[in-house]
Amino acid sequence: MAAADRDDVRPVVPCVGAIVHDGARRLLVVRRGQDPGRGLWSVPGGRVEPGETFREAVEREVLEETGLRVRAGHEVGRIRIAGAGIDYDVADLACTLVGDDVEPVAGDDATDARFVDAAALGGLACTPGLVETLAGWGVLPH
Repeated sequence: MAAADRDDVRPVVPCVGAIVHDGARRLLVVRRGQDPGRGLWSVPGGRVEPGETFREAVEREVLEETGLRVRAGHEVGRIRIAGAGIDYDVADLACTLVGDDVEPVAGDDATDARFVDAAALGGLACTPGLVETLAGWGVLPH
């Protein structure tokens, strides 16, 4: 690899996102408190810590950001998000709520958390491409 080619390589950070629906098929979303997307709505998620599996990471992130316990399932899709000098490689996993506590409470780097139906999601300022990506994966709320 030539030196010029190495200058164009951006570090890639493995991340996860959670696709969580409640019994009414509403989608769990959080307002991001950190960049990228500070102040915008997205699905809960974040960086995979060293030694964590994607499933462990997504379960931890949902708990930290919303107070909800979930069980991670299959990968729904994957996206790449450009950040400041790095790229986030995000694997979005389908998650199932665990237990009786199904009211999200914002925590960690989320400033708000809630379940939304399709109409409510359409009225939120979401991260770029979120709604289109979820539609393409067939996981929009009802």
